[in-house]
Amino acid sequence: MSRTPSTLARLVAAALAVSALGCASLGGGGAAETRKRQARAPYDLGADHIKNGHLELGLRELLIAERFDPRDAKIQATLGVPYYQKGKAAEAEARLRRAIKLDSDFHEARFNLTVLLSKESRWAECARESAWLVDDPTFVAPWRALTAQGWCEYKAGKVAEGRHLLELSRDYDSKDSTTLLNLGILEADEGNRRQAVTLFQQVLPLKPGAGVEAEANYRLGELFVAMGQRRRGATHLAAALEKSPDGPWGRKSEETLKRLR
Repeated sequence: MSRTPSTLARLVAAALAVSALGCASLGGGGAAETRKRQARAPYDLGADHIKNGHLELGLRELLIAERFDPRDAKIQATLGVPYYQKGKAAEAEARLRRAIKLDSDFHEARFNLTVLLSKESRWAECARESAWLVDDPTFVAPWRALTAQGWCEYKAGKVAEGRHLLELSRDYDSKDSTTLLNLGILEADEGNRRQAVTLFQQVLPLKPGAGVEAEANYRLGELFVAMGQRRRGATHLAAALEKSPDGPWGRKSEETLKRLR
């Protein structure tokens, strides 16, 4: 639920987690099976293009798959990925909602919708969709839903509720980097610097990826500087810059380091 490009990467990974089609196609008899078979090849090709960053090619193939099987929920959900990455949030949302309408138990589509709503700062809607997943005992990763709901409740101004939900998520999985990062941001925003430092420090050994590690280092650097530990802060800022020199947290770190000199 963080606000960095790494969120989009997780959105893509979740949407493409299962490559096989047909689990949610509606219709009966041989005609439905034929549609699914015809859609499988362009779907697989489109998903592969998206994984490799070729959004236009992926979108083209997915639209072909949709023409063969317009009522397949997985096709609709996966179409949301390139549309969102190309800045068409409304179309992406429509695809995800259609996927959920076709298959109300399509958990990944609903979770990806919460990610989109969070990215669009639609906190109340995000909290509502993630609460649906929290209440569903068949959702295999309840900490993900708790983290999403907790973050969105916090951003909606419900600090105590947000903290409670994020802490519940941490009880489920104490090594989820998104939970730790978001709980650290909450504590830092609320002025609880030492608690925030502890949480951000717990993120780094998990090796969650360059973007998340850069953000954790940047936030640690800012906190240490604010606490009067400039040298220690500069070390973390330099680590963020090294980890992601072209990313937003690397650039922020570089700017802060210049001010410290």
